[in-house]
Amino acid sequence: MNATMRFIFQSVLWLILWFVLWSQQAYDTMFLEQNGISFLGQIIVIALLIYYTAPKFLFTKKHLQFVIISSIALAIFILIPTLVLPPNQELPMPRMPEMGNLNRPLPMPPSRHLTQILLLLIAYILATVVEFIVYTKKKEEEIIRSKNENLETELKLLKSQINPHFLFNALNNIYALSAIDTTKTQESISYLSTMLRYVLYECERPFVLLSKEVEYIENYIKLFALKSSKKYPIETNFNIEDSTLKIAPMLLIPFVENAFKHSNVEQIRGTYININLTSKGNTITFNVENTIAQDNIIKDAVGGIGLENVKKRLEILYPKKHNLSISKNDGIFKVELKLENYV
Repeated sequence: MNATMRFIFQSVLWLILWFVLWSQQAYDTMFLEQNGISFLGQIIVIALLIYYTAPKFLFTKKHLQFVIISSIALAIFILIPTLVLPPNQELPMPRMPEMGNLNRPLPMPPSRHLTQILLLLIAYILATVVEFIVYTKKKEEEIIRSKNENLETELKLLKSQINPHFLFNALNNIYALSAIDTTKTQESISYLSTMLRYVLYECERPFVLLSKEVEYIENYIKLFALKSSKKYPIETNFNIEDSTLKIAPMLLIPFVENAFKHSNVEQIRGTYININLTSKGNTITFNVENTIAQDNIIKDAVGGIGLENVKKRLEILYPKKHNLSISKNDGIFKVELKLENYV
């Protein structure tokens, strides 16, 4: 509700209240003469608050100026009815019906001016409360919007760190393969083209089909496998129950890449990589297990970026909706990730 709508709503509210009070006086015209100025004062101070004092002083934390200006405005509209209307223009005091010989007056009601003052103060306080609530709600929305923008910026930064890293690895593999087999080089370029298409177009979306993420992992493994005619000890099992299930893009590949980096799977003997992914209902379970090379080979200087980034992305995208377990025992590195998908 914008400022104008709030002003109209409160004005109509007080108009209805004064109309009810007028009806209690049998629609006596003297009531309008005595209280019309007071009602007009309420409307003016409400407008003053909504359009000037609240946004300029209250919401900018200039509380002393707000109190001073509010007090002056209220004092003016408290004094005006007193100066304009003579004090003897009071409505007749109602009397109790006769009971025997008694003709007792009702208890003395509050004076007209005291009632007007109270209603003016109530109107201003109520308007102040409403404005403060509206302002607080807007600030909360701005904070939430700002946090979302910050999260989106951070996610874009994380993606910009991850994606080039895959590209560098793939190009290194193709370069090594080009000296061995030109036919396989062409195949590897085809796989890389499919992977880049996924990164450049699909990954711009906040969530992608889980099957697309799996296809990217499969192409990554195929690209790696083309480096040699030997069969690498790599086992995969992908079981997707729901083909419409979605996941944040590039979320799983860092774990796969990490396994390839540290298992030294090129030696074939005494090493392995097992990758399993299952989806059941809205739960995705992803497991990667690999041996650790004795010399803990690290292929390049930026190898640690992937895992750190994926942890940050999980915290941002799946707060309290994921469980990541990483263990390293007896030369075996294990990763288990469970996601409660809500997309």
